[in-house]
Amino acid sequence: MQAQDSIRNAWAALKLVRMAIEQTCPAGVLPSEEAVLLLYGPEPVYEGEALAKAIIETVGRLSR
Repeated sequence: MQAQDSIRNAWAALKLVRMAIEQTCPAGVLPSEEAVLLLYGPEPVYEGEALAKAIIETVGRLSR
């Protein structure tokens, strides 16, 4: 598998996780894709970080 394929697969997986978060988590816990891109950069790791923070924030809200 080439590096480009790996990056494409990473983005595809991140989009699926984003979709799940947007459908189940409270509004406002996940910045838009555009916001992540502008604030942090275009690498998949930054999208993953935003997704992880959204999950952590949601779990925190549910635990209160």
